[in-house]
Amino acid sequence: MDAYKIDGGFALRGSVEISGSKNASLPCLFASLLTPEPVRIRRLPVLRDTNTALSLLKTLGKEAFKGGDVVCLEEKNFSRAVFREITAPYDLVKQMRASILSAGPMLARWGKARVSLPGGCAIGLRPIDIHLDGFKAMGAKISVHGGDLELTAPKTGLKAARYRLHFESVGATENLMMAAAFCPGVSVLERAAREPEITDLASMLQNMGAMIEGAGTSRIVIRGNKNLRGTDHAVIADRIETGTFVLFAASAPGSSLEITGCVPEHNRALLDACRKAGVSVETSVQAIRVSTPKGFRPRPLSIKTKVYPGFPTDIQPLWTAFMSRARGRTTVQESIFENRFLHVAELNRMGADIAVRGDRALIRGAGTLTGAKVMAGDLRAGAGLIAAALAAGGQSVISRIYHVDRGYENLEGKLSALGARIKRFVEVRYQRVA
Repeated sequence: MDAYKIDGGFALRGSVEISGSKNASLPCLFASLLTPEPVRIRRLPVLRDTNTALSLLKTLGKEAFKGGDVVCLEEKNFSRAVFREITAPYDLVKQMRASILSAGPMLARWGKARVSLPGGCAIGLRPIDIHLDGFKAMGAKISVHGGDLELTAPKTGLKAARYRLHFESVGATENLMMAAAFCPGVSVLERAAREPEITDLASMLQNMGAMIEGAGTSRIVIRGNKNLRGTDHAVIADRIETGTFVLFAASAPGSSLEITGCVPEHNRALLDACRKAGVSVETSVQAIRVSTPKGFRPRPLSIKTKVYPGFPTDIQPLWTAFMSRARGRTTVQESIFENRFLHVAELNRMGADIAVRGDRALIRGAGTLTGAKVMAGDLRAGAGLIAAALAAGGQSVISRIYHVDRGYENLEGKLSALGARIKRFVEVRYQRVA
């Protein structure tokens, strides 16, 4: 199993270009299921999750042709009856919760979807009830057989509907928007998620022939079209990777980093917090410059995660690591997901002083962190541990980095180019001899 060795205490200097968004790429890939015509997606990051999505699409009747960061998806010559009987298999779905995004397009186009119940990061229950309630509002019947969800549309197909989400779920908004894009008539999603990834997906669906108004607001109006066409779409920059490199630079004292190919506005909450914590942050149209002096320790700043445009939950583990060296006490409140403090015990192994009380992490800033052997419990927890390792004295070993590979493209390569001492290696696990 791969692991990272990181020698801490080295500043990050230079420029890093942000990859295409993981969280935008996945729904765009699954939107290709809405049309028999070729779909070309550009700026696709090379990640475990995007590779899993492409493997899943192959089982669902799509062939993928890749070249660099571009993929072209073409449909196999299957009959409608064959498509209706295809199941999104457990061995792929268990690797990635976003696999549930295949359900909306399949249900809308083929009248039936069979998807194994999803897996992914172990950061709480993360239920899919909002997806299912929305499909029911569109006329679908839902049952579970042998661990597989089976969704069936009426014989006349899904109907346009007005549905109010009981929480601003990004995945549910995307799934229902894709299904509605194929349904004749006008559908309305209220209390919809407002993330930039929603706007990006809406742009792709509009280019395919749907009419969508209000994406990026809490009320989205979709006029569907059963004859959606192929398209050529470039996904937006990854705002979470952007925020990750902002905090990598902020965590490694003496750093001066330019982050290019990004959209600073998508990270306004984080950048405002960094400035309040004492980090120098400058922005231009598609770039962010982050710098800190040698010996820098941040001012304590408590945060609460919120839905977009608030402070992102995916950045919380990195902020927790950053605040572990603050000059005072801070509180980090996680309001989106339960059980999203898997990184805290590992940070404490590195010398942090953090106690978890319910949905809050209570942090007493430590002057220094020390390198240690730690384990990534999920994707963003792994990123938080890397931030801590960059700031720590001595060497850290981070195991289970397959989590990190799910969401960051060539992370060690990008960090190495900036002066970080990071190396991937295969960790040998010994077994007890009987």
